[in-house]
Amino acid sequence: MKQIAVLPGDGIGPEVTGEAVQLLEEVGIQFGHTFHFQYADIGGCALDKTGTPLPEETLQLCRESDAILLGAVGGPKWDHGPGEKRPEAGLLGLRKELQLYANLRPVIVFPALANASSLKAEVLEGVDLMIIRELTGGLYFGQPRGRKQTDQGLAVVDTLYYTEAEIERVLRKAFEIARVRKKHLVSVDKANVLDSSRLWRETADRIGKEYPDVKLEHMLVDNAAMQLVRKPSQFDTVVTENMFGDILSDEAAMLSGSLGMLPSASLSEDGPGLYEPVHGSAPDIAGQNLANPLATFLSVAMMLKYSFHLEKEAQAVEQAIRKVLDDGYRTRDLAQEGEPALSTTEMGEKVRAYLKQEISV
Repeated sequence: MKQIAVLPGDGIGPEVTGEAVQLLEEVGIQFGHTFHFQYADIGGCALDKTGTPLPEETLQLCRESDAILLGAVGGPKWDHGPGEKRPEAGLLGLRKELQLYANLRPVIVFPALANASSLKAEVLEGVDLMIIRELTGGLYFGQPRGRKQTDQGLAVVDTLYYTEAEIERVLRKAFEIARVRKKHLVSVDKANVLDSSRLWRETADRIGKEYPDVKLEHMLVDNAAMQLVRKPSQFDTVVTENMFGDILSDEAAMLSGSLGMLPSASLSEDGPGLYEPVHGSAPDIAGQNLANPLATFLSVAMMLKYSFHLEKEAQAVEQAIRKVLDDGYRTRDLAQEGEPALSTTEMGEKVRAYLKQEISV
C-alpha cells in the first residue's frame, strides 16, 4: 500500500486533484495496487483556516507519505499580503523543508494537439524534451532579502545564492536523466554576466567528465529562450537554475498548446516526491468544471514512474491520454473555435474509460 498526501489547494486545484485521485484508484483496480489518500491544506485555503500557508500538520503528513499530489496555490484574494502570508510561500516552504531540489518538467507535443500551439506544426515536429530546474536555491531563497526606506525612496534587495554542492546535485540528476534519454544535455546559464552562472558552468564541465557518453552543451539563457520557439526539437534534456527554469519551463509549456498539458515532478534525495500540474490555480474558472485535468493526470504518471517505479502503469496512463486526444476529445483550453469541449469530470471519465480499454486489450 502506498500513502499519498493530497493537497488540493486553491482555485481549480480541488477539481483536478479530485479527478486525479479517481484515476489513481482506477489504476489500483486495474493493476492490483492499493493507494491510501490523506488530505491536507496548503496555500490560500490554509491561510484562511490557520493563518499560515503551510501548517505544521500538512508538513508532517507530507513527510510521512510516499508521494505528494498537489493541485495549485494562489489567487487574487491573497495577492496583497506580505511575503510570508502569501499562498506561494506555502509551496516554497514545502519545497525547502522536504529538500525537493530537482524539478522535472517534460514537454511533449502530442500530434493531435499540434494545431493548439501558437507555433507552426512543422516547428513542433519531434518535440520531446525534459527541463530540469534547481528548486531550493538561487534568487527565490537567498538572504538577505527585503525592502527598506532610504533618502531615495524604497530600496529592495534579493540575493542569488548557490553553493557548489547545491549546483552539483541537480547537475548529477540531469546527467543521469540525459543518459537514459538521448544523451544530450544543455546547461543554461548567464555566465557572461553572473558569478553564480560561472560557477554553474565550471561545475557542469567538471561533472560532465564523469559522463563521457553524454554530450554537454552550454547555452546562455536569452539564447535558450529564443531557441525554444525557433527550433525546440534541438533540445532533449535541459538543466538550469531556479529562476531561469521557472521562466523557460512556462515558455516551453506553450509548445504543447496549453499550460493545461504540462505536468511536473519535484524530487529529493530520498524523501517523497511532489507531483503537480504547472498551470496554477486559474481562479477565473474555479468551481465551473471547466479545468483541463490532463496535466494533473500526466503528473500522476510521473508519480507512478519516479516514486513507485511502476513503469507499466505510468505508460498505460500516458497511452490513455494520448488515445483520448487522438479521438478528438478536448477541454475548453484545447478546443478550436466551434469544436465541442468536455468538462473536467467528463475528461476524467474518458481517460479512465480508455485506461480500462488499454488494460483489457
